Amino acid sequence: MIVGGGPVGLLAAILLAEQGVESVVVERRLDFQAPPAAHVVNARTFEICRAAGLDPAQIEAACQAPEDGAWVRWVDTLVGNEHGCVPFEHQHDLDRLLDVTPTPLRNLSQHHFEPILRAHLDHVDRTSVRAGVEWLSSTDEGDTVLSVVRDVDSGGTSTIRSRFVIGADGAGSPVRRWMGIGLDGPSRLGAFITIHAEANLRHLVADRPATLYWIDNPDCQGVFVAHDLDRTWVFMHPFDPDVETLADYPVERCTEIFRRAMGTDEGDVVVRSISPWSMSCQIAERYRDGRVFLIGDAAHRFPPTGGLGLNTGASDAHNLAWKLAAVEHGWADTTLLDTYESERRAVGRRNSAQSLANAIRILDVAVASGADPDPEVARRRYAEIVSSPDGLARLRAAIEDQAEHFDMLGLQLGVVYEGALVIDDGTPLIEGDDPVRDHIPTTHPGARLPHAWVERDGQRISTLDLIPLDRFVLLTSSPAWAQESEACLAGPVPLEVVQFGRDVEDRWGSWAAVTEPGDGALLIRPDQHVAARFAGAPLPGSTVLRDVFEQLL
Repeated sequence: MIVGGGPVGLLAAILLAEQGVESVVVERRLDFQAPPAAHVVNARTFEICRAAGLDPAQIEAACQAPEDGAWVRWVDTLVGNEHGCVPFEHQHDLDRLLDVTPTPLRNLSQHHFEPILRAHLDHVDRTSVRAGVEWLSSTDEGDTVLSVVRDVDSGGTSTIRSRFVIGADGAGSPVRRWMGIGLDGPSRLGAFITIHAEANLRHLVADRPATLYWIDNPDCQGVFVAHDLDRTWVFMHPFDPDVETLADYPVERCTEIFRRAMGTDEGDVVVRSISPWSMSCQIAERYRDGRVFLIGDAAHRFPPTGGLGLNTGASDAHNLAWKLAAVEHGWADTTLLDTYESERRAVGRRNSAQSLANAIRILDVAVASGADPDPEVARRRYAEIVSSPDGLARLRAAIEDQAEHFDMLGLQLGVVYEGALVIDDGTPLIEGDDPVRDHIPTTHPGARLPHAWVERDGQRISTLDLIPLDRFVLLTSSPAWAQESEACLAGPVPLEVVQFGRDVEDRWGSWAAVTEPGDGALLIRPDQHVAARFAGAPLPGSTVLRDVFEQLL
């Protein structure tokens, strides 16, 4: 049972279904989330969607055009002066991105992404989604979990018995609280009012489109998120819950705040929703309690600076789904599930630290523009800074220093797992000077399989497309390894052998450019990470591959 029908919970259900595992999703909402929320889907999440069989054309149609979202800008108002800008994940240079991933980062708002996932589930066997059903409790009974749920409309309760429970129920996770799992880290770093408005503002920003517009103005601090330049905008405005409540922000006041940040009364602005939220930076003390697992925001609550929340959750689901499927299909025992927490919590800590670093660094821009608690002092300082060449130079330098925040390809694609499910070959990991920004493709054990364009059956595909969700894959150019693997093909662990020169062609030399093991082989896990790397050809009669499977599983 999956508790929570947001993007991460729905993606988990899809991944499980594609591997033949039945699930039920319970979601207390009766409909999709209407207000925009998360809006950045990164390359790794799209790679997972691609592996799960989601329609790429449907996803493409729902994304913001790269030319609309390729920049992040700092302005005093939408129609005012621009103080600086940085690229957003090199969307302005897609050819560069396509060298390292088949699916570059795009701006895909949650209120568009979620219906795509749900529609896909409607055509998938083995899964049902029960909307308007609220999870109340779960009791681990050894081989199963008995959960109590309630119909939101009628108030009637019922039970669901499942082999496992996945808590994908968001930052406030009732599942996490029920299991008594605490959180490490600060619960409130700041608070904001989110003003969601319907407005066509393209004509105001046509010559400087962007995904984000940071309003650098002492009279109206905040940031615009342009979900759709023609229709959907969100303005996030500082909020102090210690002295304010939501009642202090009626539609009229929010409309005025929104227009002040626009810098003009031109055009229609219709406020659709107003909601407060607090920025936290917390990791669950553990990701598992018996047969109950936490994924997504239930397991980690990041500052939004970097857009890592939903995307980290997608990889949580990817990591957990194949392990649950392996246990359910009987080719691994339940000890395999211990590796979910050991692998993913380390990633959660890393992404939490980066999100926090981004949030702290962004304050440098406010400091450089003269921020002060006293509004009069702030206005005076700001006027002095923007009228001074030295002041403007310092402000622009602070903005340029935000580049890493919006260029984290290395962080997204550079996850390298360690531990029981990876065979260390003793070689050093090759990393760039800046692991957050620089992605160096590598076949090092534990790393994500490098993307390379190859040809299969006359079609150009990514090497990532060679890895089905439900089996290990041995990639090799050596007939000796293909022969050695035959003893494992009849074994309990599902295995497929892909031989370059026989099954697939390195037509453009892309694969040769990113491989390291020479005339050897790579054993790839179902989540597209390298389990083992073998140099050279196997000796006659070798059982090395079988030995590796025994060690891993």
